Amino acid sequence: MDAFELARQQSGYKQIAGIDEAGRGALAGPVIAAAVILPLNCNIDGLRDSKQLTPKQRDRLADEIHNVALSVGIGAADNRTVDRLNVLEATLFAMQNAIEKLTPQPDYLLVDGINLPTTAIPGEAIPKGDSRSYSIAAASIIAKTTRDRLMVEADRNYPNYGFPKHKGYPTSQHRQAIAQFGASEIHRQTFKLLPDD
Repeated sequence: MDAFELARQQSGYKQIAGIDEAGRGALAGPVIAAAVILPLNCNIDGLRDSKQLTPKQRDRLADEIHNVALSVGIGAADNRTVDRLNVLEATLFAMQNAIEKLTPQPDYLLVDGINLPTTAIPGEAIPKGDSRSYSIAAASIIAKTTRDRLMVEADRNYPNYGFPKHKGYPTSQHRQAIAQFGASEIHRQTFKLLPDD
């Protein structure tokens, strides 16, 4: 999974950041983006796409990534930003925010998906990058664990929706709660919160 990183290193780049997001398809909560610069020849056992891991594995790997990474940046676009910009633009906004928080700044970006955030830093978008790039996999784990923790915390203020269980994604339980209690302040108003009857 380090072929992209090795190819860019051979081209002379030294600070290569992997970037990914979590929460694009959720009905509630923010989109969270993470940018991670790992050391050259970094080897973290079990590192792969966050969707292939259990919550316990993700938490362990997130701690290890934070310990070994040269830099980790986390950006967010809250539900109001998603509603104002649309989810793609909000995702790119969160990615820009995450990149800006990196110290040192990267000299090359590997971004999961097909769209690059607006930045002067060169980079490439890699479809399914979270399963093809070590750096993007690390970013996917940081984004996912960060967002999951935020949604668990949201349950304190919005206990009727079951956020610790579904993390804001469109499950039948979540939609039933919206039908019963209405949308909360952290729901995305431009998303289809309830299915058609």
